[in-house]
Amino acid sequence: MDDIPSRVAEIRGRKAEPIHLTPGLIRLAKWCVVLFVGSAILMLPSPPGITPESWRLLSIFVATIMGLILQPVPGGAMVLMGISTIALTRTLSPAQALAGYADPLPWLTLTAFFISRGMIKTGLGRRIAFLFIRAIGHTSLGLGYALVCTDMMLGMIIPSNGARCGGITFPITKSLAEAYDSRPGPTAGRLGAFLMTLVYQGDVIICAMFLTGQASNVLIAKFARQATGINLTYGHWALGALLPGLLSIVIVPFLIYRLFPPEVRHTVGATEAAKAELDRLGPMSRAERIMLTVFATLTLLWMTGSWHSIDYTVIALAGICSLLITGVLEWEDVLAERGGWDVFIWFGGLVMMAKALGDTGITRWFAESAASLTAGWQWWSALVAGHPSACWSACDSNVLTMWRGPQAIWPAAWCSGRL
Repeated sequence: MDDIPSRVAEIRGRKAEPIHLTPGLIRLAKWCVVLFVGSAILMLPSPPGITPESWRLLSIFVATIMGLILQPVPGGAMVLMGISTIALTRTLSPAQALAGYADPLPWLTLTAFFISRGMIKTGLGRRIAFLFIRAIGHTSLGLGYALVCTDMMLGMIIPSNGARCGGITFPITKSLAEAYDSRPGPTAGRLGAFLMTLVYQGDVIICAMFLTGQASNVLIAKFARQATGINLTYGHWALGALLPGLLSIVIVPFLIYRLFPPEVRHTVGATEAAKAELDRLGPMSRAERIMLTVFATLTLLWMTGSWHSIDYTVIALAGICSLLITGVLEWEDVLAERGGWDVFIWFGGLVMMAKALGDTGITRWFAESAASLTAGWQWWSALVAGHPSACWSACDSNVLTMWRGPQAIWPAAWCSGRL
């Protein structure tokens, strides 16, 4: 009995063993959060005028979005499970649950990845980038402008920021940073962190400059036509975004340069490397000329859409067919575009869910409820109160339409050494 106090003191003096979470436990915790969110909404009473099926659709939709954020499984698998749940619970019929894949928008996004693959395979995307780098890449700021200009040119016909940045701009940016011994970790501040941040911020601007800047723009144009009868064509969109877009492209890189300056200011070696790469590429090949012709033709047809009324997706599919006929792309290239098919799966499912939710009247109920809370308020107080709701709606729309998670963490990943 005399040794009990000493044993108690010994136990108290021991350090607590750290809890090691296995991947299985982390995945289980994520699933618990997803199921809890969906179940919590389902157990709430549905508002007046909203059917139980519509409320069940909302719970499945929110759970799917939470699953896309937490990623207990890949995004495509998560949306596929959501679609299956909608059909199994008879919230919608099988034909309605799969209707998103009959919408032109997911197909437009899929063609963006095929066009991007054509750009990569032919080398045209690299040639365009190195032409800009050779012209204005003498300084780190000029190098950033060259990469943003490349993204802007590609954004004219590649309606997916993930396809053009992830497939073309980002690899070139990474190689340029590494050429100056700037890699994730302690040396990120030399050049890489600045370029990654600049490319990301520039891409956000370019997404808004063209109707094909990102796939969600076509969806926005579709909603505008349904709500107001206004047809936002490719030309109208580009004309309206031209001035603010160009001003932003000029100002934002300079601000980033001042607020987040790189250690390497002069990049004469980048222009020399660009010249050497262009010399190595030599004259444009047959495949590059065909790719450039398709590039120009798609842009022209999209700009003149009000004259011929051919859908944007049909034009893009015709461009892919021409690349297949001429041998620029092989069918194996199309099948191998795993990222594109993955986006097609989850994007088609989310388009269906968003459309079905709009048809149920839940979105209108939410808007009317929010408006009734601020009725009679001064405009400034209503603006302040409505700002969080607007931010949430914007965030939800971005998750819905583009799921830009991987691209959004490039700068942070580079700086922290996790890329």
